[in-house]
Amino acid sequence: MNEVQAHALHGRAATIQARRAESIRLEGVSVAFGEQEVLRDVHLEILPGEFFAFLGPSGSGKSTLLRAIAGFGPPPRGRILIGEEDVTHKPAWARNVGMVFQSYALWPHMTVWRNVAFGLEERGVDRAVIRERVGRILELVGLAELAHRRPSQLSGGQQQRVALARTLVVEPRVLLLDEPLSNLDANLRVQMRRELKELQRRLGITTVFVTHDQEEANTTADRIAVLDAGTIRQVGPPVELYDRPRELFVATFLGSANLIPGEVVAEGAARVFRGPDGLQLPVDGAEPLGRAWAFFRPEHVRLGEASQEANGMLFRGVIRRAEFLGAHVRYTLAAGALELLVDAPHDPNVPMVAEGAEVRAVVPTRLVRLLRA
Repeated sequence: MNEVQAHALHGRAATIQARRAESIRLEGVSVAFGEQEVLRDVHLEILPGEFFAFLGPSGSGKSTLLRAIAGFGPPPRGRILIGEEDVTHKPAWARNVGMVFQSYALWPHMTVWRNVAFGLEERGVDRAVIRERVGRILELVGLAELAHRRPSQLSGGQQQRVALARTLVVEPRVLLLDEPLSNLDANLRVQMRRELKELQRRLGITTVFVTHDQEEANTTADRIAVLDAGTIRQVGPPVELYDRPRELFVATFLGSANLIPGEVVAEGAARVFRGPDGLQLPVDGAEPLGRAWAFFRPEHVRLGEASQEANGMLFRGVIRRAEFLGAHVRYTLAAGALELLVDAPHDPNVPMVAEGAEVRAVVPTRLVRLLRA
């Protein structure tokens, strides 16, 4: 989308009759397929106008949860509320929820115009109203000039916009997106997620986005729910989840992590984390005693900064592997019984550390968090 289209998007979105954004509340939602329970007692509130992401590995239950909100799949236990309305037992067609599927599900024999108008025609909307609304939404997504083409004559990104326009034209209460960018190539995915975020912001519609792609979730979502094995493990803004995970699964699923096993012990009135090879780290006096993991990200490790020994965890070891990744170099550091990942910014004026080199490394204490097993 070029600057002219973006400017037009702003103006046309402003003319759309905006509905009051709706919240979504899940109260103890569980879903089973036969004997297999795929969602377990899910509690969650999505705020009005929020761009919210369900993120997790394959089989974690994220798409099942989205479909439960939409009204597809087996009846759930618990309650699902959109705004103040309990829609748990309402059929999908009665919820007025818009859903964009991974496959787009466009009618191949229909033009772009007819694909977008189809839902309004099925609802018996007046023809003049259909012309006005379809024309407006096609302009909004930048497809007005392609209205008479068929899906096979469109690029992947254009097909995605048709699916989005078809969903938005019926003025749904909330917008649900089930991995809508997964069929696009890498460069187009970046472009489309920016356009999607821009459109959602302008319309102000509550949007729930399912993805297994961490970068997509981080760059689009106001908040993320991380799912695993049918449960929500943690909810929060992307930066919070990355910097302050509350458990091992979230720490390792979101980006690369260094985890050092050990335990918190009492030393007089103080408490200390003790790891392998005599590693020690003072911790807060309120930290519970017992087994724990010291967690820090590869970019938190500073190579060759022994002067900071008093303010961090010091490691001495050998560089086993050096991988040039463009913006940074990833080193694998063998330090006694530990193997640590170290991400150093690439500097064209500074040579990479050679494999086999003996080095020191420091992790500032303020960047180390303790997680429980």
